[in-house]
Amino acid sequence: MTTGLVIVAIIAVGIFSLLGGLVLSRYRRYRGERIIVCPETEEPAAVALDATHAAMTDTLGNADLHLKSCSRWPERQGCGQECLRQVEGAPEDCLVRNIVANWYADKHCVLCGHDFGPIQSWGHQLALLAPDGRTMQWGEVQTEKLPEMLAHAQPVCWNCHIAESFRRQHPELVTDRPAIKVS
Repeated sequence: MTTGLVIVAIIAVGIFSLLGGLVLSRYRRYRGERIIVCPETEEPAAVALDATHAAMTDTLGNADLHLKSCSRWPERQGCGQECLRQVEGAPEDCLVRNIVANWYADKHCVLCGHDFGPIQSWGHQLALLAPDGRTMQWGEVQTEKLPEMLAHAQPVCWNCHIAESFRRQHPELVTDRPAIKVS
């Protein structure tokens, strides 16, 4: 009797592990902020899917997508969510993290020339040089304003962003010296 229970328990743990792994991989696919064009206003909007619901329904057969949040809410919360067609058509292309990574691809820091290489979601974050000459991190840009910012900004590495931020916040502590050319 106990051997049978152990075998059933092992099979149950295996099935739950397999299902848990499937749900988790699908959850990762549906999480994250996205930029879509609102069908009503034809302006960019930031949306997030209900990733848990989408992952569960996708694991069971066909993903049922619903918005969890939208930058146009609460004013337009009762909309028909027609924007979900854009997510269904190109789910990876509208993810903010992918848009940013693609923008940095093959670029160098405009201030020091540093090559960015592959973009990572951990560690020092990359920054940008806004049209007004101020460096900023991506978190300072409203997601729905990201396409407009990308059209006019330039890439900046973390080190230059920190140096420029310090220069802006504490100009009395900064002394500029001409670069020394080494022959």
